[in-house]
Amino acid sequence: MTDRRFFLDSNILMYAFGANHPLQAPCKRLLDLIGEGEIQVATNTEVLQEILYRFFSIHRKDLAYQLYDSMVVLCWSIFPVTLADTNRAKELLSKNKDIDVRDAIHIACMLNNNIETIISADHHFDKVKEIERADPLDFPFD
Repeated sequence: MTDRRFFLDSNILMYAFGANHPLQAPCKRLLDLIGEGEIQVATNTEVLQEILYRFFSIHRKDLAYQLYDSMVVLCWSIFPVTLADTNRAKELLSKNKDIDVRDAIHIACMLNNNIETIISADHHFDKVKEIERADPLDFPFD
């Protein structure tokens, strides 16, 4: 088990439980490692909202509930999105043109909670100097 703590992006669950995709198996393995306690992850309430939104929108309500409940159990913390987070996200957006609002919220939440690394398949996180991105294809992490 690593002592490092990570922020878990919603796309890991989207790939693991979505349509057949080359990232499906690596993301499922990653979730297994989290479930086994090998990797410590946190997330925020916005990620939970993204999970509900995505799977409700494709009429997979039961899976939305299951994944939501699993995230609550798997994560050592579910951070609320606070005014401090949205203020920091606004600052990040003003100097990082390669991120969208939702990702800026995640980054701000990470930074405000002393988490430096996001586990995500989204390469645009690589362009944000304030954080690191851990690719699900690169597991296991050191």
